[in-house]
Amino acid sequence: MTDKDLDKVIKKVPDFPKPGILFYDITGIITNPQAFNYCISRIEETYSDKKIDAVAAIEARGFLFAAPFAFQKSVPLIIIRKKGKLPRETLSKRFSLEYGEDEIQVHREDVKKGDRVLLIDDLIATGGTLKAASELLREGGAEVTDIFCVVGLPFLNYENLLQGIKVTTLINYHGE
Repeated sequence: MTDKDLDKVIKKVPDFPKPGILFYDITGIITNPQAFNYCISRIEETYSDKKIDAVAAIEARGFLFAAPFAFQKSVPLIIIRKKGKLPRETLSKRFSLEYGEDEIQVHREDVKKGDRVLLIDDLIATGGTLKAASELLREGGAEVTDIFCVVGLPFLNYENLLQGIKVTTLINYHGE
């Protein structure tokens, strides 16, 4: 499996969730064991020598990639969910999306002061969700050292929002 093979299993869906948005559907990765294994292996290779105290993942597709890696690395998995999904005391952050607004939360007690955290999601577009998630973790006392996403859309200039955090992606699309 290569990045080029990975591209073949990612479906591009025009006008979803609204007209003018091209949605990159990573479901093909999850339903293809070789593609999924390739992604998890690449995360492991990328961060094998990096000191990571915890992995944080954004609902819901980020969980799919972060959970196996956190398990392999033997570190806690911190889940970041949409507002109203977590039952205990939370930290919250509102933010703008490329097609609306949202709010995410994390259990306050899951974020440990001083922890070095790898933040994982399936796709990075404008970077708004990942910026909000990194701010949320920072408010809890953790440090987001790196962000990993399977798919990157650098033409949307996410690096402008995420200055100071190293962003790694497996495959990039440039507005095609």
